[in-house]
Amino acid sequence: MIASEILADAFFHEGKFVQAFPAFGVERRGAPVMAFTRISDGKIRERCQIYEPDHLIVLDRVLLSTVNVTDGLKEGGWIVINTNMDIDDEELSGKFRVAIIDATKIALSHRLGSLASPIVNTSIIGAFAGATGLVGLDAVKEAINGFAPIKKEANMQAAEDAFNEVKIISGK
Repeated sequence: MIASEILADAFFHEGKFVQAFPAFGVERRGAPVMAFTRISDGKIRERCQIYEPDHLIVLDRVLLSTVNVTDGLKEGGWIVINTNMDIDDEELSGKFRVAIIDATKIALSHRLGSLASPIVNTSIIGAFAGATGLVGLDAVKEAINGFAPIKKEANMQAAEDAFNEVKIISGK
């Protein structure tokens, strides 16, 4: 959820209209959490879940085998995946532009979170910016500066590292 807010704020710093919100399943505890970020050149009047996203960020690779994360994703859309393993999925690479980043490793290298619970929000947003080119690194850092209550420099460096290290599997 924090990642979607940082992403929204980064786009806001670039002059876009934005909206970010979480969506919880009926289970709430233990269920995958989805967060949505709506970005527009004009005012946003819709206040509903996004059923046909343009792009997707997957914070945990395990979701690829447990949830149909690409349901409704527009063909040609970006999927940025936090993983330390290559993705060899014909269906993903055939329809979508795919990028991977070991956001967990980057977060741990900057002591963001703990070994048991690394905080990958800023790393994954940096990777999204680097892969897609849709938002600039400076705007991401500005958003992090406003959101990170502590470790601002570490979070900004994590975003920059991910921006530079993201690996594009298909697309572009």
